[in-house]
Amino acid sequence: MSGAGASEKAFDPRLIGGVIAIGLIAFVALWALIALGPQLKSGNDGKGHALSRGAPGFAAIVDLAERAGADVELRRRIERWRGGEWQPLLILTPTHEALPGEVAGLIDAQGEAPVLVVLPKWRTMPMLGEAPKPGWSGPAFPVPPPGRLLPEARFGTVETGTSSGAATRVRADIAGRPIDLTLPAGVQTVTGDDLETLVAAPGGGAVLARARDADLYILADPDLIDNLAFASRDGARGAALLLDAIAEDANAGALVFDLTLAGFGGQKSLLRFAFVPPFIGITLCLLAAALLALWQVWVRFGPALRPSRAIPVSKAALIANSAELIARAGRELEGAGAYVQGQRRAIARRLHAPSGLDERETDSWIDRHLSAGRDSFSAIARRLPLARSSHEFLADAQALHDIRKDLLRDG
Repeated sequence: MSGAGASEKAFDPRLIGGVIAIGLIAFVALWALIALGPQLKSGNDGKGHALSRGAPGFAAIVDLAERAGADVELRRRIERWRGGEWQPLLILTPTHEALPGEVAGLIDAQGEAPVLVVLPKWRTMPMLGEAPKPGWSGPAFPVPPPGRLLPEARFGTVETGTSSGAATRVRADIAGRPIDLTLPAGVQTVTGDDLETLVAAPGGGAVLARARDADLYILADPDLIDNLAFASRDGARGAALLLDAIAEDANAGALVFDLTLAGFGGQKSLLRFAFVPPFIGITLCLLAAALLALWQVWVRFGPALRPSRAIPVSKAALIANSAELIARAGRELEGAGAYVQGQRRAIARRLHAPSGLDERETDSWIDRHLSAGRDSFSAIARRLPLARSSHEFLADAQALHDIRKDLLRDG
């Protein structure tokens, strides 16, 4: 008995419903994470991009610009500038492993809008014998950026180098604004025939340069605006003034920090569109329709209807099917004689009629058993085979049936 009771509860409807609901939620959540995964990453990995809070990152200058009321955007996909009065300043922060084609593609997408390329400087490595800490950069050492990061078609031939000497304080004039900057020791520099120097290093070379034919800027040393610059008040002030002066020189109305070079791009896709406005409404409607369909299946009225047999199994069904077949064939009248003979034999056999009587004598013998005042059996038997319509046939056949019912009492 206990085994039977356990088997009856093995498939609890509530349990099965819970499993289906959890599976549906998990399925939708999985596709949402696949579609929105790049947008949900915090990006605080200690590397050199606008989401990183580590020393080589640029989260500090982004936060300061936003607090100052500047129009700041963190861009996760390549967008083409379609013109307008307030052109943005695109800030690229490539790594040492970035490909020249990636940088060139982002610059080409900007068209005539200004672009600032911040060259990489630091390579980080994990702490030996210690677990990595989220957001920490770990030990770092300077590595000169490869010259291939700067597309030659835009900047010409550019060489990178390092200026010897200790930290130096210099004054620069950008967009008619004097700015005091503190250059770190061993500051990175760039040189090129097609570059115009905006901030010069004491030992030669340019720390900040601009292409002669376009509003394309190169910041050779990222320590002037990265999180490391915010280690002191003077460094933070210089970073803010420097970035503001570049934007003013380029006549830019907004700052756009690229994240695609750091691997946080979120390109357009149909899957992503399903989970962002305005298409999120359609997705929610489809989910609601699916839930309503499941609910209708779950709470249906009564047991499931089983399909019936095309031909029921019984004598009555066989007679009904035969009668329908005769009616469809239009042969009702042809069975009148056989019907009369069947009724005659049944009555004579049940009432024990004398043997040796022919059909006429048998009909007369049956008439003698009928009550007075009703049609005789013999008259109906002669009239029925002569019926000319189904109505006449049915009337006489019913009369014979009534005579048999009265005589035999068999209903």
